[in-house]
Amino acid sequence: MPEIVRCGLIQCSNPINDESVPVAEIQKAMLDKHLPLIDEAGAKGVQILCLQEIFNGPYFCPSQDKRWYDAAEPIPGPTTELMQEYARKHGMALVVPLYEKHMRGVFYNSAAVIDADGTYLGKYRKQHIPQTAGFWEKYFFKPGDGGYPVFQTRYAKVGVYICYDRHFPEGARCLGLNGAEIVFNPSATVAGLSQYLWKLEQPAHAVANGYYVGASNRVGTEAPWNIGKFYGTSYFVNPRGEILAEGSEDQDELVVADLDLSMIDEVRKTWQFYRDRRPDTYGELVEK
Repeated sequence: MPEIVRCGLIQCSNPINDESVPVAEIQKAMLDKHLPLIDEAGAKGVQILCLQEIFNGPYFCPSQDKRWYDAAEPIPGPTTELMQEYARKHGMALVVPLYEKHMRGVFYNSAAVIDADGTYLGKYRKQHIPQTAGFWEKYFFKPGDGGYPVFQTRYAKVGVYICYDRHFPEGARCLGLNGAEIVFNPSATVAGLSQYLWKLEQPAHAVANGYYVGASNRVGTEAPWNIGKFYGTSYFVNPRGEILAEGSEDQDELVVADLDLSMIDEVRKTWQFYRDRRPDTYGELVEK
């Protein structure tokens, strides 16, 4: 029998592109822009919703400006608590990517996971941190700890893999081994750098691991950095590598798809990758 879970992704542009505006004001504008889209998801019966990477702010990592440290907050914290209210309001589990302040001077690129009754289930901290022109993330984020957790929501077992993580198959496999049925990858990525990989890597993870992937990406350009156009195209892909629903390249929107979890069993009965994998032969992965 089908086991249908309706899932959603929000892709959104930053409404304030002015370096002189205070950090808190930019964050409030971004949050206010998301709230109607979250309500839209609730109205459409979305059961699990994922927001984009550092959803309540711009992607500030093209800079190395210490003022953006002020954008970080604890998890749980004020935004997590607000999202818990929205989860209860709509009976909807939420993946909420935030800039996390762990302690004074220690920050992570994280995502809180909230169940449909508003319960805070835990968080994932981005493991792989890039450091290259336009993406000076090591200035802002410490590499994540806590491994690759999977969260049992009311509707499905959910894993999170954030942006640059998606280039590393090892963590994607760990999420599958830990029981993930749906893996969400909130991202901030621009045209000309990785767009050709956007629809290659994540369908490959879905096929190799026999689970669904929901990939979200913001849209628009963000001054003053102007590193390129965030090309949206948020999508869901099934365990066969087939794209089920896809957003535009330039519109603020909610992308919705109905995921049939029974397909996971169907696919894994054909492609027995978990049975046939040989961890006893993979020592080189951690020795080199």
